[in-house]
Amino acid sequence: MAKRLTAYVSGKIQKTGYRARVVDYARVLNLKGTVENLDNGRVRIVAEGDDDRPNLFERAIDIKNTLIQVSSVESEYSSAIGDIPKFYKLVEEDGTDTELDTINELLEDLIDAVNNMNEHTSSVKRSIIV
Repeated sequence: MAKRLTAYVSGKIQKTGYRARVVDYARVLNLKGTVENLDNGRVRIVAEGDDDRPNLFERAIDIKNTLIQVSSVESEYSSAIGDIPKFYKLVEEDGTDTELDTINELLEDLIDAVNNMNEHTSSVKRSIIV
């Protein structure tokens, strides 16, 4: 039976690539719906799908990494309506969302590379000392 999840997410989530991640997770789970920034700093997510997929999705959107820090997810379930053809990001007319998401992904890759470099440097230092 299909159901609809409506979630309001709070935390350090706007301008971090959060919505792009949400879209990726939703598409992997074959969900339909939308994700959008709200003026109050939260993000609203509507997702519909069969079986336990909306529940899995609810857990997946509670993201905590270097840039994204979800502090709360307020969720509500209802019957699916079937009014959304695919999962997509609702954006304002400024058109900068795609560029910001791309920059965010590149920044995350850079942070990971620096962290890996630091770990490698530390292990080299330890082997020199020993």
